[in-house]
Amino acid sequence: MKNSFLTLVAVFCLFSFESNAKIKLPGIIASNMVLQRKASVKMWGWATPGEKITIQASWVSKKIKVVTDKKGHWEFTIWTTLSKESQKIQLKSSESNIKLENILFGEVWVCSGQSNMRQPLKGYTGQPVFDGNKAIATSTNNKIRLFSIVENGSLIPLDSVQNYKKWDMASPESTKDFSAIAYFYGKQLQEILDVPVGLIMTSWGGTQIQPWISKEAVQPFLNVNKTKIDSTEKYRRVPSAIFNAMINPITSYTIKGILWYQGESNRKEPEIYQQLFSAMVKDWRSKWNSGDFPFYYVQIAPNNYIDKSSSQYLREAQLKSLEVIPNSGMVVTADIGSAVSIHPPKKKEVAERLLFTALNQTYGMKNIDYLGPVYKMMSEKEGALYLTFDHAETGLFSFEAEPSGFEIAGPDKIFYPAKAEILKGKELKVSSLEVKTPVAVRYGWKNWFVGSLFDTNMLPASSFRTDTWN
Repeated sequence: MKNSFLTLVAVFCLFSFESNAKIKLPGIIASNMVLQRKASVKMWGWATPGEKITIQASWVSKKIKVVTDKKGHWEFTIWTTLSKESQKIQLKSSESNIKLENILFGEVWVCSGQSNMRQPLKGYTGQPVFDGNKAIATSTNNKIRLFSIVENGSLIPLDSVQNYKKWDMASPESTKDFSAIAYFYGKQLQEILDVPVGLIMTSWGGTQIQPWISKEAVQPFLNVNKTKIDSTEKYRRVPSAIFNAMINPITSYTIKGILWYQGESNRKEPEIYQQLFSAMVKDWRSKWNSGDFPFYYVQIAPNNYIDKSSSQYLREAQLKSLEVIPNSGMVVTADIGSAVSIHPPKKKEVAERLLFTALNQTYGMKNIDYLGPVYKMMSEKEGALYLTFDHAETGLFSFEAEPSGFEIAGPDKIFYPAKAEILKGKELKVSSLEVKTPVAVRYGWKNWFVGSLFDTNMLPASSFRTDTWN
């Protein structure tokens, strides 16, 4: 019996050694992946400590040789090209011969946030995505590749994603459950640039921003160590837990930029959100260690929230974030919200506005307008307030003879509905018979409203206020 036990132990140890000797790759490095074009990209993985690994990439003639460190980790960097041809990578060791095939060089974007980013082309139950069915039917495209990270959390940073859907080419089968915003964005980007596009979707519905930030970055705002959990479901409420499982494992993967749509779950804490949001972007850029890459986000849409929370303050915090986050851009959704659903169905419009931002800010197409009117300054004359705006180069526009959603107040800080007029397409006059000495204007300053102020490219103005009153 003793000899049998020792034999079993020996077999187990041998099996363990052989398993460790084999090359292991993180889930995101696989066949069908898109590597960021014309960039230094990192490849990494694990094997037995001291294992010698030889790598042959199809686009370079010289073989790359690496040796795993004491922890069995190995990595190397390699430059990609502008080639549109399919590429291969072969990795060999004493126990492994791995072939990665059908690799493309292109533009890689991470798409993250909560349920509005995750909402698939097929929609949620009872909550559609306009044009989603057509998009699914016409989605077959070898030049668009999709990678999805499944909702997961961890109390410690993970080095590889645990739950995911592997890299796949766009097709009706793969796109129906993929982020509508991400797909609409990627499809149009691929067509305009005529290059492959890789989309990495990592989002989780109903999550606040705190779980998306690393422990060291979020700790100044709260004590992570005192947070306890009982089940995986609660990971989505634990600071740093989602970052650990759904962001940290991909921070070595070279990307072009990030698309972000989140904020509904933080609408009751706008002041802290602005600080956390800025901290998160700085944190992610630090972890990727590739400079201030583009970070484009979506302002939460108007909605008739049943809890009557004042979401306009959260929208204001997101608007203010444009001023403090370098190389950032914000999509305004004031005109495409839904009173009855927190998941507006016009995801294609959101994606198009993200695309306009990227084309202008990232890809140098400065003739593409990307942001609607942003309040600049105000003056008073004969009982009316006159407002001017940035980002309205060719003027202001409204479908209404008098843009709605405006309020005006005097020194008593009591707001009344106001009449708004666009003067000569460039200036906005706001007045009310109820306010003889106006000092402040607010626009869309409530949970639910329908945006009525645009620039001439039909990009909407965000809700805003000229005052700073509590």
